[in-house]
Amino acid sequence: MLSWALTFLIIALIAGALGLSGVAGAATNVAWILFVVGLVIAIIFAISGRRPPG
Repeated sequence: MLSWALTFLIIALIAGALGLSGVAGAATNVAWILFVVGLVIAIIFAISGRRPPG
């Protein structure tokens, strides 16, 4: 999830450098949403402890 966020962030930076503000804004929003979702999932897994069966 976080790798996808990084990918969209890179796309946003490139689009912003090329002057494509609409694409850059959309990619930034997607990157932010994916980052937050990935962070929430990581926190949930850290709290739950994922114990082996048995």
